[in-house]
Amino acid sequence: MSFLAQTAEDPSPEPIPGAADGRVHLFNGRTAEHYRRSVTDGVGLVAATVARAERPFTGITPAELAPEISGIDLERPLGDPDAALKELESVYLKDAVYFHHPRYLAHLNCPVVIPALLGEAVLSAVNSSLDTWDQSAGGTLIERRLIDWTAERIGLGEAADGIFTSGGTQSNLQAMLLARDEACTLVEKEATADGETIAKSAILPRLRILTSQVSHFSIQKAAAILGLGYEAVIPVPCDQDRRMRTVSLAHELDRCRREGLIVMAVVATAGTTDFGSIDPLPEIAELCARHGTWLHVDAAYGCGLLASPTRRHLLDGIERADSVTVDYHKSFFQPVSSSAILVRDRATLSHATYHADYLNPERSARNLIPNQVDKSIQTTRRFDALKLWLTLRIMGADAVGALFDEVVERAAEAWTLLDTDPRYEVVTEPQLSTLVFRYVPPSDGPCDPDLVDRANLHARDALAASGAAVVAGTVVDGRHHLKFTLLNPETSLGDIAYVLDLLAEHAGQYLALHIEPALSGPRHSRAS
Repeated sequence: MSFLAQTAEDPSPEPIPGAADGRVHLFNGRTAEHYRRSVTDGVGLVAATVARAERPFTGITPAELAPEISGIDLERPLGDPDAALKELESVYLKDAVYFHHPRYLAHLNCPVVIPALLGEAVLSAVNSSLDTWDQSAGGTLIERRLIDWTAERIGLGEAADGIFTSGGTQSNLQAMLLARDEACTLVEKEATADGETIAKSAILPRLRILTSQVSHFSIQKAAAILGLGYEAVIPVPCDQDRRMRTVSLAHELDRCRREGLIVMAVVATAGTTDFGSIDPLPEIAELCARHGTWLHVDAAYGCGLLASPTRRHLLDGIERADSVTVDYHKSFFQPVSSSAILVRDRATLSHATYHADYLNPERSARNLIPNQVDKSIQTTRRFDALKLWLTLRIMGADAVGALFDEVVERAAEAWTLLDTDPRYEVVTEPQLSTLVFRYVPPSDGPCDPDLVDRANLHARDALAASGAAVVAGTVVDGRHHLKFTLLNPETSLGDIAYVLDLLAEHAGQYLALHIEPALSGPRHSRAS
């Protein structure tokens, strides 16, 4: 029953004013019961949908779904929450991709914990904005406490600080902003000491960022946004385990110095997107210290190790970073968005500070008013920290870390399964929970490697179209590969084996249909 119908049957002593102009839908003390019923109905619908979901995806295509959504007349509101939820079920919930399903094995999307969902419900209703103290008193202090907690887990020291962000891309962008301005400030100081002046515009073309060849693309985007250009990012070669080669890093640091270039930052990755590999952090930190270079660690994926009861040592060396990216909405099982940028020295956050008289005037800082906008490149920000706060207060960090440990262990078991399966070749043994592999036909059968590429692409597409499972894909050494990203502790080895059988079946069927035209091509070998 709709709220409007309910109010007609249950007359209140005093009617809610403004019903004709939409005020009946504003959340306040007068409409609290309307809010409770609407949200309860919505939560009930989601719960029922998730409970009966037998597969992670329906396989619907954009061409099939787009007409349904474009055909909805947004100028004619339904006026009834029940009707709107029913429509939403048809155009969204029915075909949504459900990350909670154990056979969703594609991207860095995690199932979420219930305490965080409770936090999401609270924060969206109260709708605090964490840019200034006078908009979110308690929220400001909760976020600051969580930043301190994370910095303590990393080991950054007493002067550490940070801010919540929308995700790893924004966290990496802010880290590069701080590193850029720190580098420019240092050059300007050196010039002043020599009795010279140098414009920032003259420094920027000399700045470089060193990062591994398999680091996240957001580093390149950050360089472009900051006015440095994509070419300012120098990829450093990796070893066979897809970890940055420190010998190559040392070579690039020396080369840049000889050529008069300024390495404003070295970006190490603790959990690469494609391979889950963790760069050798202690050795990289030592090189950065020797060269006086800012070290940023992108731990968007691997930050779950901070809570791991058994694997925290894999992040040894991260405590020497100047800045660190963490994505709680990956390996802390939080709903998006929930990320943060942490820095060793809180003073460096001043590079993101701008005082506006109408929002965060300088007198507020002098009076020690904790305005979070002073540290952020965002202004309006959701109280996303509340989700992590309730997770820690209800579950505790050890429980979160144990969940991440489970998926890492499952990935190790899956690697053994793949490594002994003649239908597949796997690229590298995982440090975290990502597996990159490729279907290959029997070694005694003639097959063009390009055809095998197409077979792997077809297998992924056919699997998604069936909705039975969802896997990712990537390119390694010029060849198309498949990828599992495990973030669901409910995913069993049996689920993984089942998906491997489906992929092999789809790829095998494709090759059977296309093998004849390829018979005259080069013979395929496992080494190709």
